Amino acid sequence: MLAVFLQTLPFFAVIGLGYWAGRSGFFPREATAYLTNFVFYFALSAMLFGFSANMSLGDIFEPRAAVAYLWGCGLIYLIALSVAFARRRPLTEAAMEAHTAIIGNTGFLGVPMLVLLLGEAAAGTIILVLVIDLIVFSTLLTVIVTLSREGRVSVDLPRVIAIGLLKNPMIVAMMLGLAWSATAMDLPQPVNAFMTLLGAAATPGALFAIGASLASNKAERMTVAGWLTFAKLVLHPLAVGFAAFFLFSVNPYTAGVLVAAAALPVAGNVYILAQHFNIGVARVSATILISTAISVATLPLIIALVTS
Repeated sequence: MLAVFLQTLPFFAVIGLGYWAGRSGFFPREATAYLTNFVFYFALSAMLFGFSANMSLGDIFEPRAAVAYLWGCGLIYLIALSVAFARRRPLTEAAMEAHTAIIGNTGFLGVPMLVLLLGEAAAGTIILVLVIDLIVFSTLLTVIVTLSREGRVSVDLPRVIAIGLLKNPMIVAMMLGLAWSATAMDLPQPVNAFMTLLGAAATPGALFAIGASLASNKAERMTVAGWLTFAKLVLHPLAVGFAAFFLFSVNPYTAGVLVAAAALPVAGNVYILAQHFNIGVARVSATILISTAISVATLPLIIALVTS
């Protein structure tokens, strides 16, 4: 446990440095936005393209792993919905809370951290988790909110969702990487060197951006945020682990990667969705802040358990 904690400590130290820079005003919100855009559109996309270009679709899509992760997410989603309904929250708020309880920071934290800690063999499974989060559950949230507000599913909804997905550089980078991989050709050396150099900026840039963005978050709605943090950091990895290890017999290494990915704190893009739909913004913001802070202790523990 101590060895894993010491391995993860530098990652959270960079997040802490970003938080200090943002909180002190040394790194203003405008600078954070530009850094986030650089990481999102360039550095992280280059890293994901590099991973995908050296994999086949079979390396990423393992049916048992996909079903196990979906089962675990689905269970926590239903539990979070039920808790929200028991508090008499409307469907849109319940769906946002359920979304918050299962969507981890796979892109900015999971890809750089877990690949380094668990090995490059983990990249395919992490990308699988990222694809499921971005495509399946983001689409589900959009459909629920649209149906609840308009009373029907608009004929334009599939087009809007498709355009939204294609505007996400992480998805585009993975698709292009897999398309190149299908040609069975090696990346030209200058291209590979360019992607490696640019992708190397993803880890420190993403971690610093996470910390700087958290500096503007407020710990409001503590009761709900505390519950959602517990659901994300404890219940979610437990549910995914139960499904992967016991229900669907996923191979132990892949199952461990799934559990580690499920143990990640709430993703920043959940806050973006909350703002976009104007649903539960304060509680989502607080949950991201609290879950990231607490994951300093919980994530090393989960990783130590799955790697043992």
